[in-house]
Amino acid sequence: MAHTAPATTGPSPAAIPRALSVDVVVPVHNEQDALADCVLQLRDETAVLPYAVQIVIADNASTDRTPVIGRALADRLDDVSYRRLDARGRGRALHTVWNESDADLCAYMDVDLSTDLAALAPALAALASGHSDLSIGTRLSRGSRVERGLKRELISRGYNLLLKVSLGTRYSDAQCGFKAIRHDATRALLPHVRDTGWFFDSELLTLAEWSGLRIHEVPVDWQDDPVSSVDIVSTATADLRGIARMLGTRMQGGYPLADIATRARGRKGPPITHLGLAGQLVSFGMIGVLSTIAFALLYLLGQPTLGSQGANFTALLLTALGNTALNRRITFGVRGREGATRHHGQGLIVFILGWAFTSVSLLLLHRTDPGAGTAVQLGVLVTANLLATVARFVLLRHWVFRRDRPGARSTAVKGNS
Repeated sequence: MAHTAPATTGPSPAAIPRALSVDVVVPVHNEQDALADCVLQLRDETAVLPYAVQIVIADNASTDRTPVIGRALADRLDDVSYRRLDARGRGRALHTVWNESDADLCAYMDVDLSTDLAALAPALAALASGHSDLSIGTRLSRGSRVERGLKRELISRGYNLLLKVSLGTRYSDAQCGFKAIRHDATRALLPHVRDTGWFFDSELLTLAEWSGLRIHEVPVDWQDDPVSSVDIVSTATADLRGIARMLGTRMQGGYPLADIATRARGRKGPPITHLGLAGQLVSFGMIGVLSTIAFALLYLLGQPTLGSQGANFTALLLTALGNTALNRRITFGVRGREGATRHHGQGLIVFILGWAFTSVSLLLLHRTDPGAGTAVQLGVLVTANLLATVARFVLLRHWVFRRDRPGARSTAVKGNS
């Protein structure tokens, strides 16, 4: 008698999609009072998510009972692990643990759980679907509910405005302690993130945005921790140093933005090559100094053979072309040959307008005060040159390179970068 194999009641194991793995990191330093409650609440929240979640306690050289509590939790709970670091720094902890992780998604949140955990599911979903490369909680959107004092509110908004002006960022909230990232984006970004402290978040997000990666923003319910141990003055000083460092590296071409975009497999746009307003001003000023030095050298070399007027015109023409080329590439981030002829033509027009303004100023001075001394003439020329320089920057930014700056033809989608 032949035997019939029993009928299967569901798909084969190979046909069942694997649940994505998620490492949720909780950086701590001397948090003996808050750690256990945080981990237990986090476990309750993640238990209903369709992911294989591991909670990682990242201990930044705690000197109280935090290590004892952390190890006890890891020994007792299979989905909790403990990682001890010998040096302080939230950025160092996240860099270390995320770099060691082989999870599909990584996230982190502050141990005080100021951010409502209900935001975790939509933050992870945006990454799991492939829609975005990073997810961040934002306290500064209309859908957020925030309870904190006026002082911290002003500091937060002022800091994020500073990032927008100096680094040209579009994400709304850099320092909310609630973020998640895809594994491929982690591997692409972390080798280029240097900060080990509080600026880590800003550097990571800015570099991601510059590289064209997509950042999903989740409005959060957030309640201020009244006993926060963050030193505002030292943190602000470190943040300013971080901004200056990033600007310097960016202007020197030190970030491989195209390579980062290629390594991160999530959906993304082209790398953002332009600087923020403050960065453009710094770059424009530095190029202006170099142009002035070049003009002086060219004038001295050409004067014996071309005469004063000929040497002046030649030196001005060459430095104007060089100035436009450098500002085109570095200050305003325009690459390639397309539009170069038009840019240089418009750049010359801008230069001639500035030169005419200074010449007319001096002419008017001579007509109104023929006996004006050297000091007065110099004062008029310096003032006129300052005004001409401001006008030149405005015209370059809003006329010459406006249509060709990356993103100038499109409007950013709210919540994405």
